[in-house]
Amino acid sequence: MTMNTDMPIHSKPFLKVLAGTAQASPPIWLMRQAGRYLPEYRQLRAKSPSFMNFCFNPKAASEATLQPIRRFGFDAAILFSDILVIPEALGQPVSFETGEGPRLEPLNSPEDFARLNEEFDLSRLSPVFETIDRVKTALPAETAFIGFCGAPWTVATYMIAGRGTPDQKPARMFAYRWEAEFSGLIDRLTAASIEYLSAQIKAGVEVVQIFDSWAGVLPEAEFEKWSYKPIVSISRTIRSRHPQVRIIVFPRGAGSLASRFVSEASIDAIGLDTASDLDWSAKNLQTEKATQGNLDPLALLTGGAALEKQVLAILERVGGGRHIFNLGHGILPETPVEHVEMLLKLVRDWRNQG
Repeated sequence: MTMNTDMPIHSKPFLKVLAGTAQASPPIWLMRQAGRYLPEYRQLRAKSPSFMNFCFNPKAASEATLQPIRRFGFDAAILFSDILVIPEALGQPVSFETGEGPRLEPLNSPEDFARLNEEFDLSRLSPVFETIDRVKTALPAETAFIGFCGAPWTVATYMIAGRGTPDQKPARMFAYRWEAEFSGLIDRLTAASIEYLSAQIKAGVEVVQIFDSWAGVLPEAEFEKWSYKPIVSISRTIRSRHPQVRIIVFPRGAGSLASRFVSEASIDAIGLDTASDLDWSAKNLQTEKATQGNLDPLALLTGGAALEKQVLAILERVGGGRHIFNLGHGILPETPVEHVEMLLKLVRDWRNQG
């Protein structure tokens, strides 16, 4: 499986949609497509002493990135890494507890910011760029390559709380109590995200996705400050530096506020979460930019008639426009491989009749 570096970008279905051309059958990839639902991933992961060690091992991370491409032939590969590598590079160590998610030493007050490095250490992330270099030489010619980062707000929630929380209460209260200091942290994360994505692009990714997994917990005024403005800053700067690169934003839970990204940010596609109103999205988002999503991961886990019904409903409502088929959130670890195979067949057999 060797990448043809001379193959024009417009020959890749995934990039065609991002460039503005609808496809008869939408291209497809899945968030967390490299992961625990794959037996080959579990075997690979068992060889690493920790998850972060796995992420920073270019040989292992590149293999994890390529596994779902070999098995399923998705239209895009996404770099295997984690959004919390940025706190690592800022001097806040990250570990993962089995079954419980990430653990960081929490930032309980502005005084705790002194524990962070004064400068963002991009060299700490050099293994990630080596992973990209390994993957890009091994991808099939028709497969696009996605890099990513977490949005500043989402990354900050983990840095403040030291872990994931249901409603992001620690970060939200920190922002209310110490708005100026929290704004400074967001600015640091925005600048770091720009440098990190730029380095990924230089290493070889063709698309970048910004994940704001916790955008939906914010009231509108806070959304403006902590989610929207930082992402706009990142997207516009990346666009100015790398005009050839495509940009996707996934503001999970943003609802109608997602339309602001479409009208005002320098992006090519907007990710739709599981609860997104597809009729509204087709009218208000897809007319301006490509859409991506939004199959319920639980429908994929269930399989059978429930999966088929939801897949076809999505395709009938947004599949005829510029759309990339995906989940509304990450694939669940217990998802049977056979259900993913069924999903791919449903999407690839469907053809827009419009």
